[in-house]
Amino acid sequence: MTEETQKAPSYFLSEAAAKRLKQRYAAEKRFRFYGLAMVSIGLIFLAILFYTIFSVGIQGFMSTQIKVQVPLTAEALDLQPGASEDEIRELSGFKLTRIARSALYDALGISPDDRDRKSLADKMLSNGIDVQLRNILLDDPEIVGSTVDVWLLAHGTVDPFFKGNISRDLPEERRLLNDVQLGWLDQLEEQDRIALKFNSSLFTMGASADPELAGIAVGLIGSFFMMVLVVVVALPIGVGAAIYLEEFAPRNRITDLIEVNINNLAAVPSIVFGILGLAIFINIFEMPRSAPIVGGLVLSLMTLPTVIIATRAALSAVPPSIKDAALGVGASKMQAIFHHILPLAMPGILTGLIIGLAHALGETAPLIMIGMVAAVFDMPGGPMDPATALPVQIYMWAGLPERGFVALTSSAIIILLAFLLTMNATAIILRKRFERRW
Repeated sequence: MTEETQKAPSYFLSEAAAKRLKQRYAAEKRFRFYGLAMVSIGLIFLAILFYTIFSVGIQGFMSTQIKVQVPLTAEALDLQPGASEDEIRELSGFKLTRIARSALYDALGISPDDRDRKSLADKMLSNGIDVQLRNILLDDPEIVGSTVDVWLLAHGTVDPFFKGNISRDLPEERRLLNDVQLGWLDQLEEQDRIALKFNSSLFTMGASADPELAGIAVGLIGSFFMMVLVVVVALPIGVGAAIYLEEFAPRNRITDLIEVNINNLAAVPSIVFGILGLAIFINIFEMPRSAPIVGGLVLSLMTLPTVIIATRAALSAVPPSIKDAALGVGASKMQAIFHHILPLAMPGILTGLIIGLAHALGETAPLIMIGMVAAVFDMPGGPMDPATALPVQIYMWAGLPERGFVALTSSAIIILLAFLLTMNATAIILRKRFERRW
């Protein structure tokens, strides 16, 4: 033992060493405090975000509806009980609207000769009440000739007042409903003729200028077609490219350049892929605008780098001994890869694909570039038909001035978040279920 070693304990027990030790412990405590504070701030902002979305969005799942007794007489409809589907579809929308409005006049006790009050009452019902009555007749043609209780959609100006989103204390000239209409709201509420019902239009209707008739059905179908195209295009091309680069490509500058560019493409802003799709698929190949097939191809280009990177990482994670063992018993290199390495790497590949799909599902900018921002009213029958996407629908609703679209926007965000969380949860489950530890 040297003289310096013998002196060491006394050095560590000195006052200066104790002071430095205390400073290190204090620095560590400060670092922990700062880290905890940063995490807390992030959680607080996340909580505020979710509270804002859910507190507003939950109202979009409900719509204000008014119950009236509608006399579906054979004379008024010019139909007989058991009328055919074609006869019901040919019914005039004006005739059905007039029947529904007359039922509301009776419920409010409005005289048939009072044109001013009838005009005010007309503004309390949705413009889609004729479609509602037609669907009721299509469901049961035998009700022709009888009087039925029907919950009709209230107009988009009535809904925010009934939900309490607009104060009644505002001066009458600044309100969309005047005092007479507010009095009718109170009258209907006392008679249990107005209530909040589940907003089925949100899931069954397409674009509309009226918030009570607007839905995400077209956006959901368009997003579904695009996600299917992304899987069909990006999965085989991405996995094939990754296998070649990882197992067969020669190690030279060209391969290095390709790998660097693939990594860089994963960080390119998504709108660049939209410009690329606009130039190639629409301007050169003259494919239809607003079609899911173009959106799916653009999103496939955007997802490809993610799939390639995830697949290469999954392939490289498989121990080389497995490939060596397969080659040792006489398998070719392709047999070793496709029969042994690829199945073991599949959980990582699927996880990367699902994360890429979740990323693509929430994209808006590239779809706006290719014209998927148009208002589409009819349901698309295939990937070549005009459609929109769920995030684009949210973007369009967010820019509309009507109060009802505020709640609908948040409701659509909740649905999109639900899809994204489900896809990410699926990726986690797949990874945990099939993960192999070497």
